[in-house]
Amino acid sequence: MGILTLYNNLSTFLLLAAVLFGIGIYGFITRRDFIGMLIAAEIILNAASLNFMAFSRFLSPDPTTGQIFTLFIMAIAAAEAAIGLSLVIAVYRYYRSIDCQDITKLQG
Repeated sequence: MGILTLYNNLSTFLLLAAVLFGIGIYGFITRRDFIGMLIAAEIILNAASLNFMAFSRFLSPDPTTGQIFTLFIMAIAAAEAAIGLSLVIAVYRYYRSIDCQDITKLQG
């Protein structure tokens, strides 16, 4: 029995997705700059994709359902990254900082 067959079950993938989700939430809460927050949001979306793929692999009679949901999540993540980075650039041009605390302290 190889190591791949030992860890090839639903609970292993769900545990990995939960760890990724926890890392993403922790990163989203603790990061002070917008780039770090975008990366944390991407990790959260990857955890959701892993959940869809795991449930599709082990429980669904049709595996394409999870793959389609994962493709939608990838498209949303790409759009979120593009829009988020354009907002970061706009905020930096206006405030000359991407630190969240500096931007909330400014008035005007």
